[in-house]
Amino acid sequence: MGTDMNGFLEYWASQDGQDAVWCGAHDLDSLNDVRNYDAFGCLFGVRNYANFRPLAAGRGLPLDASAALRAQFTQLTEWYPEDGVHGATWITWAEVKSVDWDEAAEKPDSRLHQYRRTPAGLRMTGKAAWSPAFAEAVGLERGEKREWAEGSEWLIGDTVYRSVTLRRRDAVTETGEWQPVWRAMEALAAQHGDDNVRLVVWFDD
Repeated sequence: MGTDMNGFLEYWASQDGQDAVWCGAHDLDSLNDVRNYDAFGCLFGVRNYANFRPLAAGRGLPLDASAALRAQFTQLTEWYPEDGVHGATWITWAEVKSVDWDEAAEKPDSRLHQYRRTPAGLRMTGKAAWSPAFAEAVGLERGEKREWAEGSEWLIGDTVYRSVTLRRRDAVTETGEWQPVWRAMEALAAQHGDDNVRLVVWFDD
């Protein structure tokens, strides 16, 4: 079973002369519905196989969340069994703007990256925490985990296995699924301020 992300964009504003509150702006599904564990780990510490220092992990669901967000969260928790919804946290646009996207993960990816040799060079075919062919070749027992130094490489059959350390921009790319989210947050921040726009997320299995 996989893990999916849900969430809401909110902005802080006063409406109809009332005290300022957090208001719902966009359901995250309309901006990004991609299951990307590297991004989940980099941003929020969920499924963090790539071993990033998460930007905003474990902050919980804001107590002052907007009514629209609370309604969606309540509905989702009714659909899933106990503990099926987890990892609630949030991040502001000001925090996103300050990210060093060249920052490397704290250690190499827990999954060895796999490549095939082609006339044009190596072509990535995937990455996995466990490969029977690799385990047999290096003498790993079933389920045994081992950390490999950055750049370690093995040619087994026609597959190259390599230990790789990701950078944040590898997980959250400049042209990938997060760009609609960032553009929406930036547009809201232009009106309400960088600290007054946040993304609230949670995950379900």
